[in-house]
Amino acid sequence: MIRLMIADDHAVVRAGFRELLSQRAGMQVVGEAEDGESVIALVASTPADVLLLDVSMPGPPFLDVLRRVRAAAPDLRILVLTMHAEDQFAARALRAGASGYMTKDRTPDELLAAVTRLAGGGRYISNALAERLALALGPDLTAPPHHQLSDRELEVLVLLGSGLTVTQAAGALGRSVKTVSTFRTRLLAKMGFESNADIVQYVVRHNLLTPGSK
Repeated sequence: MIRLMIADDHAVVRAGFRELLSQRAGMQVVGEAEDGESVIALVASTPADVLLLDVSMPGPPFLDVLRRVRAAAPDLRILVLTMHAEDQFAARALRAGASGYMTKDRTPDELLAAVTRLAGGGRYISNALAERLALALGPDLTAPPHHQLSDRELEVLVLLGSGLTVTQAAGALGRSVKTVSTFRTRLLAKMGFESNADIVQYVVRHNLLTPGSK
């Protein structure tokens, strides 16, 4: 029996996944969560084999949630799901411990195949994403400038780009204002920006707002 958890902030989406997965012989949904903190608590208290983890949920930034889930349940296999095109967060999610990454527009059969593969110890990414990752992780001179940022710098970039102040971003990350200010200074230097207005324009232009911006 494959024990599954579903983490998504939309009740209708969770219900759809639950119905699909529960109809498949050998699969059982053992828990659900609607935000980052809830999923961290859930995986710490409920044994499971595979977690379906939405990129965009209220609470801590996505990569923080992913790392904390991995720390709470090291053997749990994590399939990251997103409504948007396979994006720049894919490589970072896989590095942070995800076992698979796919968009929600894939077919039910593909989702079931991905879950089965992860439960058996394998990994899942689409062929299109594999090609994009090969470019993103290789010596590609056309890669967007934000690829040079650290995970934390990227999270600060997204939060500031969504309109938060440094103080608000610090609260969202659970870090001091001084620490976030330091990350802001570093990313401004790396990206060649002069102000938060430059950050907002860049984040919008590169469609970085959704992952972790809620």
